[in-house]
Amino acid sequence: MSSTRFQLSAQLTDTVGELVDGIGLLGRMEASISATRAIYVEETRRLAVVTEEVTAHAGRSEWSIDEAARRMLVAELACALKLPENTVQGLIVDSKILVNDLPATLETLKRGDISWRHAHVVADHASSLPVSSRAAFEEKVLPFALTHTAMRFNKHARVQRERMHPESIDERHESAVEKRSVSIAPGADGMAWLTAHLPAESAHAIFDRLTDAAQKAVRDGDHRTVEQLRADALCDGLLVSTYSASEVLGTPNLCTILATIRPNVQVTVPILALLDHTDHPAMLEGYGPISSETAALLAANAPNFMRLLTHPETGAVLSVGRDKYQISAELRRWLQVRDGTCRFPGCGRTARRCDVDHTSEWQYGGDTAHNNLAHLCRKHHRLKSLTDWKVEQVGDGILRWTSPTGKIYETEPEEIIPPTLLRRDDDTDPAA
Repeated sequence: MSSTRFQLSAQLTDTVGELVDGIGLLGRMEASISATRAIYVEETRRLAVVTEEVTAHAGRSEWSIDEAARRMLVAELACALKLPENTVQGLIVDSKILVNDLPATLETLKRGDISWRHAHVVADHASSLPVSSRAAFEEKVLPFALTHTAMRFNKHARVQRERMHPESIDERHESAVEKRSVSIAPGADGMAWLTAHLPAESAHAIFDRLTDAAQKAVRDGDHRTVEQLRADALCDGLLVSTYSASEVLGTPNLCTILATIRPNVQVTVPILALLDHTDHPAMLEGYGPISSETAALLAANAPNFMRLLTHPETGAVLSVGRDKYQISAELRRWLQVRDGTCRFPGCGRTARRCDVDHTSEWQYGGDTAHNNLAHLCRKHHRLKSLTDWKVEQVGDGILRWTSPTGKIYETEPEEIIPPTLLRRDDDTDPAA
């Protein structure tokens, strides 16, 4: 039986070859730029200083002067690079180790022989080793990085780190278990990523159990894929309070799953959506657009539900539902809808989990008014109070931030809500 061999024409082969060479060159240039960035970041960290004002305020909190300087630098770079602060913190740590403890890795990166991901792997594993052991670790693993993908290299480096670490794996595991966590990140089309950082034995046991159950369902004639069955089993197992083993992998029913959720939710709904006259989605606080069906099911089960009816063209709020009449609570709800999240540049923590901060501080004459209040998460609330970051309100809910180095960043509210919708005495609530 003959087989077909697919070949490019000579001209096309040359063209593709040139493009591949160009892509490779860009990759090496990118790596070299990453190395230079690491050098700049580390030099910036070294030169970071605390102003006299920070020093004067440092005694009011648990922050040391060094901690205040670190937080100021992280916030400054996060705004400049438009990156999350956790990402910037990792960049600072990696840069410090590469410049001071891993010169061969930094030089290899500068030449473009490895990518930033490879360099991060070396720095990440080396960071948990004593400084005296890092050079030997680098010498052992770096050659492997030259010929393998970052994923393969990470596995190799992890094994070498285990062999060279002075503490036993039992001791390190006990410490690592204390950092177990679950996190969530929004996805597209009404989906989200739920991630759990667990002890390896638990994570694999959970995954294997889900896989075994899913494969059994496939053998029994279920037409869903194994991936879908794993996800459905996880949802049913966590959300359905009472079920039998045969029901865990039953056909998922949106009503059944959502009926188990008792949320305190805030959903913004275009008024025509209530009459099925618009395709505009409802908005779930802390996430974004959701289907009207999902919004209706959540609303039906929420013990504390506030609905905002918005004008179909202008988006102005027409009415605010309320469970009880308290002026301070109404003002906070109004601000929560307006802000949506923490109002520091780049921060996405939902307003519901933030402080309501006086932009001009109350003790220095600032009013408790809608145009002098904004949501800040606890971390950025402290950053504003204890460092040289400055903020002012410039109208329409816009905050203008000035960094310690004088750079300007503006953050806009999530919703523009006319302040006339507030009662006149809402602006004088001293408890907000």
